[in-house]
Amino acid sequence: MRIAVVGATGRIGSKLTRTLLGAGHQVKALSRGGAALEALVEAGAEPFLGSFDTGAGALDTFFQDVEAAFLMVKTDWNNIEGHYPAVAQRFVDALRGSPVKLAVSLSAMGSDVDGKTGHFELFHHLDQRLNELNDIDMVHLRAAWFMENTLAWTASVAKYGRLAWFYEPDLKMPWVATDDIAGLAAKELTNPTGDHRVIRETGSEDLTMNELAAMIGREIGKPVEYRFIDRGRKEIENEYLARFGTPEHWLDDSRSADALNHGVVRFQGGDDVRPVLPTTMEAFLKTIWTPRYLEALASEGKPETFEMWCAR
Repeated sequence: MRIAVVGATGRIGSKLTRTLLGAGHQVKALSRGGAALEALVEAGAEPFLGSFDTGAGALDTFFQDVEAAFLMVKTDWNNIEGHYPAVAQRFVDALRGSPVKLAVSLSAMGSDVDGKTGHFELFHHLDQRLNELNDIDMVHLRAAWFMENTLAWTASVAKYGRLAWFYEPDLKMPWVATDDIAGLAAKELTNPTGDHRVIRETGSEDLTMNELAAMIGREIGKPVEYRFIDRGRKEIENEYLARFGTPEHWLDDSRSADALNHGVVRFQGGDDVRPVLPTTMEAFLKTIWTPRYLEALASEGKPETFEMWCAR
């Protein structure tokens, strides 16, 4: 099969491209270029220079000689609300009239909700726009919270023995490793069900922030505390805006946290309806998180992040 991969040099796209090549498929790899793309070409991928995120390249030709496609959007934090609709339109324009019969799109939990849900709202608009392509079978991978996001707390755990964020301590949230998303995308692309619209909720296990902190503590051999940060406190917002980010990013994070904390955004099915994925949080902490934690423990003088400031 000949498959087009958007974002082929990213965490998910690179793993997906290599998996498809290893299974004997032809892969057309979209990237802005560089050493990562060159490495994929050496592995057998066909390069295509461009970006749906920026609109660069002859994007109208990218899907013209493939049977299936993987789609994903890279967040533009400088244009949070406007970026996803613009990229979705580029996808639709390039796919309409193409020979593509199956597309797998990286979506997120909460994309079923039409409302002010922060980052999840953007995926709702993406899903709805892609569903306008009536001639293409569409698989929406509604991903859970990335396990890789926990790497933002390695420095705060190293320095303060604490991780801090905006989610209620006992809120159960699903987590998934990006490698597992790539594996599931490969399976969906190469083993189509023939269904016109498919929703896959993609998460390995549900954990609360308290449970995550305890799990990290067991892994590193010392207690780790979780601190809930109330975004309603004006002094926290002021510190964030003065040192760490933009009003648009603050609003996006606030709406996202509210949607999760109040149960507006959640996976609709139970664990029994999700695909079984290989990576557990325990395995991720051991192989990926702890080495980064040890690096943070040994380093000094790095700039303070918002996650570190919250954990002080």
